[in-house]
Amino acid sequence: MFKFFVIPGHDRRLIPEGRLSGPMPWVIAIMIFLTVLAAAAGLAMTRAMGDVSDELSSRATVQIIEANPEIRRGQAAAVADRLRALPLIEEVRLLPPEEIEALIEPWLGTQDLADEIPLPALIDVKLVRVATDAEYQSLRGDLQSIAPGARVEPSSGYIAPVISLVRSFQWIAFGLVALLALATASAVIISARSALNTHTETIAVVHLLGGTDEQISRLFQRRIALDALLGGLIGLVGASAIIWLISGQLSALGSGLVQSVGLDWWSWLIIAVIPILGMFLAMITAKWTVIGALKKIV
Repeated sequence: MFKFFVIPGHDRRLIPEGRLSGPMPWVIAIMIFLTVLAAAAGLAMTRAMGDVSDELSSRATVQIIEANPEIRRGQAAAVADRLRALPLIEEVRLLPPEEIEALIEPWLGTQDLADEIPLPALIDVKLVRVATDAEYQSLRGDLQSIAPGARVEPSSGYIAPVISLVRSFQWIAFGLVALLALATASAVIISARSALNTHTETIAVVHLLGGTDEQISRLFQRRIALDALLGGLIGLVGASAIIWLISGQLSALGSGLVQSVGLDWWSWLIIAVIPILGMFLAMITAKWTVIGALKKIV
């Protein structure tokens, strides 16, 4: 009785097809291309949220609200001196009027507002660590004894809506990665079934020679895995080029929040593994599909 076996590398002689002649590698390339972009977006937003949260969680802004400019300047100087004496405070910077006007210029224009609108005095405070709500409340009470109109606000509160929006985009990006993985598996199922239909006679001969369903599935599994890896590498190269171009444009904007949207080395490591994960997904999907179809044939 014959015993069928396949020499490694000879599977394409039994199931001939060029590396890039069929649609499978190109479909996988498109899927990996989109997956890498979605994963890069999610990872970049994760890093941006971490950097911004770390930076702002230990900072606060003190506003001195007083209509009389002379009294306001005196209270601001006294509050700044008081803050520098507190052990919780690491750095204190009293913003000059010109900088305050520059901050509100996008909303109120470039005209001189100091004589028309009583702008509050602003003090930027850097803390030695993240303060609790109780510590902020104690700080407010301490400063209001010096300046009744003093307000202390954590800097993280100003950007909280932006962080919430970025977090939503992050989950959307990772959701797209999951959907693209399902789409890739579906494409592999369609390709495996098409290959089975194309090579029905070859499968019948292999069965007659004593080949098992496991051996036959291994033929298709190896071929689809190589196609998936080749397509994945093509998609990775294309997506990496797009990410590199976008990163350069974001860096040129000069915005602190935008510049923090980037990828570190471990993010690039995760992205580099995506084609390999795609190959393993294709292998497993092809194996289950082929074995299930062969059982129905028998």
